[in-house]
Amino acid sequence: MELSAPRILACGDSAINVEFGDTVDAWLNARVLALDAALHAAAPQGVVETVPTYRSLLVHFDPLLVDLPTLIAIISDLGIQLPPKTDRVRRWRVPVVYGAEFGEDIADLSRLHGLTQAELIARHAGAVYRIYMIGFMPGFAYLGGLDPRLATPRRTQPRPWIPAQSISIGGAQTAISTVEGPSGWHLIGRTPVRGFMRGRDPVFLYDAGDEVVFEPVESVKWAALDAMAERGEPVASWAFA
Repeated sequence: MELSAPRILACGDSAINVEFGDTVDAWLNARVLALDAALHAAAPQGVVETVPTYRSLLVHFDPLLVDLPTLIAIISDLGIQLPPKTDRVRRWRVPVVYGAEFGEDIADLSRLHGLTQAELIARHAGAVYRIYMIGFMPGFAYLGGLDPRLATPRRTQPRPWIPAQSISIGGAQTAISTVEGPSGWHLIGRTPVRGFMRGRDPVFLYDAGDEVVFEPVESVKWAALDAMAERGEPVASWAFA
């Protein structure tokens, strides 16, 4: 596929947004992550922070250390020359307890889509997901790859609070939350895995570009798995895909 030049937009006087397209697409996202990695490796003077998203990279910079035309030239060159990142990716196997008190919306979603709860779980757990971006809350993972049959518009009335580690569906996406907080997504399960944990190295477990496979587990195993995770013991495994 031919590489096209990214679109670069100024965001105030200390940030620029590098846009590779206007769709949710794994190839575009790979280019975003490749540019992010290349910028970190090159470490141009004045770049303060980068924020990768589905289709763009936000670059914060110090205008006292680098002028805008110079930074745009550096990024334009990297963005044009760099192919999508094609390294092997980590594929996480994440245990999930589905339904009941762990996913209170699963019954409603099953009825909405004309599926039994077992069928909905099988469809959700049968996919390989890509983590497109981390955001909203610390370590919150936005996943693409949801079975189109399970796509569901977000709730008309968001909840002011959901449990940490909730697995949810919103639109054509699914997500793994990390901390308690508000959400308009539909809750279908929970994982004991701490995607974000203060004092742990690494603090954030997942990276954008990683893959995730969900593994249904029985609710009777929750207490033991949750206790292990709370102690910092691994309850999720990964291998290169």
